[in-house]
Amino acid sequence: MTSLRQPDEEPSRRLHVLHVSASGSGGVGAVALGYVRDQVERGWNVSVACSSRGFLGYDAREAGARTYWWQAEREPSRRIVGECLRLSRIIQEADPDVVHLHSAKAGLAGRLVLRNRIATVFQPHAWSYLAARGRGRAASLRWERFATKWTSVTVCASDAERAEGAGLGIGGRTIVIRTGVELTSFRPQGNRDRVAARKRLGLADVPTAVCIGELAPHKGQADLMEAWPEVIAEVPNAQLVIVGDGPDRARLAGLAEELPGVSLVGARSDVRAWLAAADVVAVPSRWDGMSLVPLEAMASARSVVATSGAGIVESVADDAGAIVPPHDRAQLAAALSERLLEPGRADGEGWAGRAHVEAHHDASSSAHELARVYLRLVGERRAR
Repeated sequence: MTSLRQPDEEPSRRLHVLHVSASGSGGVGAVALGYVRDQVERGWNVSVACSSRGFLGYDAREAGARTYWWQAEREPSRRIVGECLRLSRIIQEADPDVVHLHSAKAGLAGRLVLRNRIATVFQPHAWSYLAARGRGRAASLRWERFATKWTSVTVCASDAERAEGAGLGIGGRTIVIRTGVELTSFRPQGNRDRVAARKRLGLADVPTAVCIGELAPHKGQADLMEAWPEVIAEVPNAQLVIVGDGPDRARLAGLAEELPGVSLVGARSDVRAWLAAADVVAVPSRWDGMSLVPLEAMASARSVVATSGAGIVESVADDAGAIVPPHDRAQLAAALSERLLEPGRADGEGWAGRAHVEAHHDASSSAHELARVYLRLVGERRAR
């Protein structure tokens, strides 16, 4: 790492930020891309190191950033040594002032490589130990505690996420920057938009619940499908559309074959159209940092029924839908059924959600706050 330039050698040059993510898609990719676009518009040099699978690298390049392909498995494995070596070469070539590490794998490899030699921002997008069990969970927690010494600042998506980490001994300098939505990209959708969207997507014009996200156990689609027969008992013509792809797809497809009105449509780039088609958007995550889907649903003026993950509780307004306990099939089914039976109520919650997002989750405000963090970190290093 001897070729890494110290920040005070060329203090007049424009800031150069490198974003690193093992994923190129999903909520993490969308949040990172929003930051990239804002920073390019500021006139900064921006680079992205990510997987070639997904939209992040391609859309970042189109926005004006430089893209490096960094292939890394999402889970820790013996390949971490090679992943670190590849990332080290990217960092040496990019020569950034700030490195922003998104999610657990980038946080692991990036901090092992950098060791805080240059300004290092880590954004967990949900703590890594939440996905682990047994010894893996304990090891992940030990790492997060240790790695704070190689972290300039940790960016949490919610007060609850920061408090949870602090309560488990993850110290260091931590701030909260709430996940935001590009409000100009997600406009409020009325009933005419709903009917038109269903027609375009080939859906029946019946009470519709939509669930969008990676098909993975922690996203809770299986819990939602277990609750669906109780919804059908109350709303016999209802349909559930599950949008996304992931490691749990085969199992969920098997469950869907046994359930009336359930369809899996795979990964789709037209998320706004599926939100427009919904009466209610289901977010059944077992845990999450601060999911982007309920924010996008509220920005689209759609009612949200979500489980009480820490970040989700903070993001969904009280009058924008319902929050139910994870794994509680009866409450999840009841909350969905009520809104499918009372579309006027769901619409009212959707508009309340839009007002909440405009007031508290504007992506431009989040990006502006992050930019100030970068500038403060670089300024402190240059002063030293």
